[in-house]
Amino acid sequence: MKQAPIEKNRDLVSRLNQWRYEYYTLNAPTVTDAVYDRQYEELERLEYSTGIHLSNSPTQTVGFKAVESLEKAYHSIPLLSLEKTKDIGGVMDFIGSKQVMFMHKLDGLTLKLEYDNGVLSRASTRGDGDVGEDVTHNAGAIEGIPAKIPYHRRLVIVGEVYITKPSFERLRDTLRDSSGNKYKNARNMAAGSIRCHDPGAIAGRGLVFSPFNVIEGLDEDAEISASKALKLRSLKRQGFSPCEHIPRYISLLAYEVKDMIARLRSSADEHGIPIDGIVVTYVGIQYSLSCGRTGHHYKDGIAFKFDDDLHETVLRGIEWAPSRSGELSPIALFDTVEIDGCEVSRASLHNLAFIKSMELMPGCRILVSKRNMIIPHVEENLDRGSFSESIIPSACPCCGSPVRIDTSGGSETLHCDNMGCSMQRLRQFVHFAWKKAMDIEGLSETTLEKFISKGWLNSYMDIYRLDRHAKEIVALDGFGERSWQRLWESIQRSRNTTFERYLVAMDIPMVGRTASRELGRYFNGDLYAFENAVYQRFDFTRLDGFGETLHSNIHEWFRKNDNYNLWKELKTMLSIENKDAKSTKGAPGGPFAGSTIVVTGKLAHFTRDTINAKIGSLGAIAGSSVSKNTDYLVCGEKAGSKLDKAKALGVTVLSEQQFLSMAAGA
Repeated sequence: MKQAPIEKNRDLVSRLNQWRYEYYTLNAPTVTDAVYDRQYEELERLEYSTGIHLSNSPTQTVGFKAVESLEKAYHSIPLLSLEKTKDIGGVMDFIGSKQVMFMHKLDGLTLKLEYDNGVLSRASTRGDGDVGEDVTHNAGAIEGIPAKIPYHRRLVIVGEVYITKPSFERLRDTLRDSSGNKYKNARNMAAGSIRCHDPGAIAGRGLVFSPFNVIEGLDEDAEISASKALKLRSLKRQGFSPCEHIPRYISLLAYEVKDMIARLRSSADEHGIPIDGIVVTYVGIQYSLSCGRTGHHYKDGIAFKFDDDLHETVLRGIEWAPSRSGELSPIALFDTVEIDGCEVSRASLHNLAFIKSMELMPGCRILVSKRNMIIPHVEENLDRGSFSESIIPSACPCCGSPVRIDTSGGSETLHCDNMGCSMQRLRQFVHFAWKKAMDIEGLSETTLEKFISKGWLNSYMDIYRLDRHAKEIVALDGFGERSWQRLWESIQRSRNTTFERYLVAMDIPMVGRTASRELGRYFNGDLYAFENAVYQRFDFTRLDGFGETLHSNIHEWFRKNDNYNLWKELKTMLSIENKDAKSTKGAPGGPFAGSTIVVTGKLAHFTRDTINAKIGSLGAIAGSSVSKNTDYLVCGEKAGSKLDKAKALGVTVLSEQQFLSMAAGA
């Protein structure tokens, strides 16, 4: 059977890259120069005729250009996770009577690709969903990423970069991570590779990209624009190899769902593709958009996770350690078992209630797993019946203060109420310096412990006065002038932070990243507006996802003098990014506040990222496709099908200048 041009393109690229590897790396060519040149010329002709140029094609990768650092990449449409289940019943409940498709849940690193005018303009990691890392320089070292495509309108797709099982087995004994250790699994190897600064170092690792969703583009045809499955299929014409998927357009019975899962799992095993489950998602794009989202995941898909392998071992003891809130966290210590290439000998036991429910005692045989191949977990006690409350400590193992049993949260936990407990203080400092809080690189738990023991850190403000102890720090074991300078520069960088990071660092109970983002959106990143709202007894339950408990936690936190004094003094030492006060969500007179705005065509004053940022600053949401929920469509040159759809739905259409005029009058 004659090969399709795209398949022939991929085969030629693969063959020529193998010959290049043999010639340049192994110094053992298996074909003559004439054979190589003939195939190279055929690839050039094929690329010209199809308009598809794969990023790892020899015609595109004369040399790899390294970068000094990875720039941040902001996602105007958050790249969120999926809700998960291990129960077929959960999948059935999700499907209902809707049209769905099943696809591999690839086990690698999520990557977003952006194309403008048929050329790859940026590749970026998912990161925390809102902010990732720009890894465009590595695109040429990854199989399956076209550098040029025939589609010349804007196209944004999301997929997974992974390493096949054969490639991992070939590399696992020789390749090392940034710490000098062997990679434990293919996922870690893929994630570590994609973040390399030098693409030449990862060119031979067998990285593969498969898209699983189209965020923007391919809307010209009404039928294709309405279906995720048809959009994925359309990507093949652009030179991509989409994630394997099976669309089903009828209501499914349980045995049919199991069959779909088994077929895809068998296919992945056959081709050495690393997966850790199967994704089920609604086919209809408009219905998917109507499902909404949480701070963690979109509601139009669900991941069926495979059962984790269980390993029998013996529990040897339970270690208790105070958290930053004073709760004692129990850790199981057991005979070492190897799971997924890693030696595991410790796992969290959650709380006292979990230990009692499992009837755990030292000497019991237990079953442990690595949930989702990441988190060690005690799954079962094989020797129940010998539990004794003698294993419950009566005093804090750190400070010796009496502990109490707390049932106020609906579950039994142990607490140390000594505010001066050194371990609690250490954990609080660790949280403050955490990457998702103040992001102070180099201020590790070990370093913090040293500084606290020396008496240099008694409050968070002392971090910004550490230069008083510079000479003493330089003299410490493991430190030196350069180490100190790097740490101090990191501390200084952290002075410029955001509303969201600052709130996370304050550690108000239940105010994590999701809650801080919602507060940031509502108060437009203005700490003073937020603080003033607290003093005026603002009702935080008005905000999406905020209940009575979270509302009370915020007000209770500010009522404590120590917290108020910390808030008041620390913010004078920092510079908090503040957005235009005119754009505060819900501000009276703001024409765009609370609306959904979609942009199409080429704009004179904005890139796609900057217009989305501008929309967000006006208290609006930047949409990716036109629907009945769209309030405005901003049109640039060559508006395309989105304009037709907006007119059909009665959506208000604005020129770029009209948008700017309305925004200026906000």
